Amino acid sequence: MEFCPTCGNMLQYELPHMGRPSRFFCPTCPYVCHLENKVKIKRRQHLVKKEIEPVFNKEDMKMGGSETDATCPSCSHGRALFSQVQIRSADEPATTFYQCLKCEKMWRED
Repeated sequence: MEFCPTCGNMLQYELPHMGRPSRFFCPTCPYVCHLENKVKIKRRQHLVKKEIEPVFNKEDMKMGGSETDATCPSCSHGRALFSQVQIRSADEPATTFYQCLKCEKMWRED
């Protein structure tokens, strides 16, 4: 990866076209770096996405959750464990996570 010396953004690669040599260019500012020789890609690395980890799992909810009256959307049971977390900016309300005491389904309310 190459970065723009002017603004710091990642440079994009452009193949040679109609006699013009290949080049790196900045998509934000007018910086261009012409390449006279052929560019060899030394190593191509495919990125692997990490598995999404839940904010709460069932064990966390059982250890730190408090009971409240809440209707489960799955089985309509009237009691659930709940815990609140501030996952967005401070001026937004906290997100409440629930776990049904009967079927153990988890849901959230923003």
